[in-house]
Amino acid sequence: MLSIITVNFRQLDVTLELIKSLIQFAPKDSEWIIVDNGSQKDISKLLEQMDPRIKVVTSEENLGFAGGNNLGIEVSKGDFLFFINNDTIVTENSFQPLLESLEDEKVGMVCPKIHYYYTPNTIQYSGFTKINPFTGRNSVIGEREQDQGQYDSVRKTYFGHGAAMMLRRKVIDEVGGIPEAFFLYYEEMDWSKKIRKAGYEIHYNGKAKILHKESISVGKLSPLKEFYMTRNRILFMYRNYSLFYFIGFFFFFMILSFPKRYFFLLNKDKKLNNALKAGLYSALLYLFNKSMAQPKDGLKYA
Repeated sequence: MLSIITVNFRQLDVTLELIKSLIQFAPKDSEWIIVDNGSQKDISKLLEQMDPRIKVVTSEENLGFAGGNNLGIEVSKGDFLFFINNDTIVTENSFQPLLESLEDEKVGMVCPKIHYYYTPNTIQYSGFTKINPFTGRNSVIGEREQDQGQYDSVRKTYFGHGAAMMLRRKVIDEVGGIPEAFFLYYEEMDWSKKIRKAGYEIHYNGKAKILHKESISVGKLSPLKEFYMTRNRILFMYRNYSLFYFIGFFFFFMILSFPKRYFFLLNKDKKLNNALKAGLYSALLYLFNKSMAQPKDGLKYA
């Protein structure tokens, strides 16, 4: 059975649009776990009456992307788990090609081609390149290109995309759930690293497609996003690369990347600039005293 897991954070209208697409295209033999994260009111009756495959799990505490999905894992029953953002829309070919990819035991995670919802022939994701260990940067393959079938292949990629990723339960049991040290952003990159270190491959399957309403949850440019992207970029590099590479990255970040971003935001919005500095401070706390580095510190910028 396939378990489809999504996290709702006070965006009922957005989640309802996803559910409508699931009703149209999801496999009959599937369950849909809706994790109502930071719940303010009970939406279970409203959602569960829409389709018998829906199960709502409520958390009054905001568990973040990782914690919310991990709660979904705990209550799910499927042998295959499909994690999708609540701001996505599934299509008729969102499922079967991914399930076929996971028939290969060496594949630990597979992701579909992702298109921008508002410009549906424009690609958002068709795989990731390798991260440069000195800059901490990589590229999204095909991003903002028009889809002319150039990425319809099935191939290995370095990282999955958090908006849509399918795994076998066996793999999750082996490597653990989504890392919760990040709370928001970079957790799927860290998870992908763990999966590959366990000997599995990450695949991109261009025969499957999903539509994504990019950054509806936190905004294209927001203090919340600024905090976590800054903090978690440093955490990711620290957790996944050798001391040699991390020192090189940290010099690059502090001498070039951070000052450039700081002066760019200085003339835009004071809140964005404050969030950038706070993200750096939180990352430094993590490096020197993990017990003081609370993943939820960035919520003050929500």
